[in-house]
This record gives sequence, C-alpha cells and structure tokens, in this order.
Amino acid sequence: MLVAGLLFAIMGVLVKLASDQFSSAELVFYRSLFGLVMIYWVIRRRHPHLARPFSTQHLRAHLVRSISGFVALLLFFHAIDVLPLATAVTLNYTSPLFLALLLTLWQGEKPHWPLVAGVTLGFCGVVLLLRPSLESAQLSAGLMGLASGFLAGVAYLNLRVLSRMGEPDWRTVFYFTLVSTLGAGAWAAWNGWHAVNAHAALLLLGLGMSATLAQLALTRAYRLGNALVVGSLAYSTVIFASLFGMLIWHEILPLQAWLGMGLIVISGLVSVRTVGAK
Repeated sequence: MLVAGLLFAIMGVLVKLASDQFSSAELVFYRSLFGLVMIYWVIRRRHPHLARPFSTQHLRAHLVRSISGFVALLLFFHAIDVLPLATAVTLNYTSPLFLALLLTLWQGEKPHWPLVAGVTLGFCGVVLLLRPSLESAQLSAGLMGLASGFLAGVAYLNLRVLSRMGEPDWRTVFYFTLVSTLGAGAWAAWNGWHAVNAHAALLLLGLGMSATLAQLALTRAYRLGNALVVGSLAYSTVIFASLFGMLIWHEILPLQAWLGMGLIVISGLVSVRTVGAK
C-alpha cells in the first residue's frame, strides 16, 4: 500500500506537469488507454480458456461504477491542474467519508456517533482547506476536487455491489478503463487534441505506468493485507503529494490548510474503520 501511495502521488505530479500541454480529458484518455491495453493483455494471458471473458449479466452495475469513476477522475485531474497538489489529493481522499455515508443510507441504518463525529470532523477540514481560496478562482476547482471525492465514493460503493454479485476484479477494471477511454476520447475530440512531442510522450507514458502499477499494488495490498490497515495506509498518498508539492513547486500552504488536511485524514481513518466493519 505504501508503494501504491507513492505511485499515486507520482501520477499526480505527472498530471500536473502534463496539464501545461494537455486538457484533463486528454490526460484521462491516455491514462485509461494504457490501463485498458494492460488489463486486456493480462486477461487474455491469464484466462485463455474463457471464450467471452468480458460478457456479463451485470452491465448496468458496471456502467454506474465506470461512469462515476470516470467523472471522478476527470474532476480530480482538473483539480490537480489548478490547486496545490496536496490540496487536490486531500479533497479527492474525502471518498471514504462519502462511502461511509452512502453505505449507511444504502443499508438503511441509523448513523452512529463515530460516523457522525468522523464526517463532521471531515467537513470542518474541508471548510478550512478551501477557506484560503473562497474569494479566488480556485474555489470552483476546490469544489470539483470535493465532487471527485463524492463520485469516487459512489464508485467504491458500486465496487462492493459488483463484488457481492460475483464479478471478478479484472472485469470491473476492464469496464472502467474502457468507459474512461471512450468518454475521455470523445470529450477530447470535441475540444481538439494537442500534439504529442517526445517530452510529452514520456510524461504520458509515465502517467499511464504509474497509475496502472499503483492500481496493481493497491489490489495486491487489499488481497493480502488487513483491509483496515491497508485503507489507513492509503493516506500515505497525501503525505507523498505534500512532499512533492513542496520540493517541485515550492507549495507552502497556510497553517489552517494543513489543519484542514489533518482533519480530513483523521476523519477518513474513522470512516475507513466504519466501512471495514460493515
């Protein structure tokens, strides 16, 4: 999980560097295309006996998970472009808060005090994190980053639904990367593509590789480790992103922004324990 956290932070760095040349839709397209080719190759090698490995009786559930994940990724990449890297990553990592809330509502349970306290703490952190930019053009990007966290929570909820339906992880990843590639490709084509030079090609290749390897490390961590420990270590991405932001772009956040990030991380850990107990 620590490897995945580092790789996700590197992905964020590459998105921010490449956003000078490419739109968010183009970056999502290249990131998803690389993942789509990789997952297709892996499935064909590991499951050659399956005549129709991508055939499913749960296409609607796959589409809900894939579309919510695609839009979340698009908003997240836009937030990375505009906001300090640590701020964008932290807003995206509000997803465990939303997942815990959605699970509670979906299962028809009454919210219990740890969840209420964790979510309240988390949104206090969001207010503190966004407050320095409330009067600036960064506010819309901040709200998009928060929306990416909500939609990621929706995607994770549908991941649990698909898992209980018996759908394998590789099929879920395939449909997500397929929808993201097609959706981002159509969006980028509508707005126009940018030329890819040698330097940009290296950035895009690194983006695709870091995202795909991070996803593989994440999947392996959840398969082999304790879900609560792994879910907690996922917040290492926030730490790595903060360090990269300071080293590369000299991003010095005000004290209240750091406090807000800390509250979001703590509330996320509470939510991880809540989700893990369900």
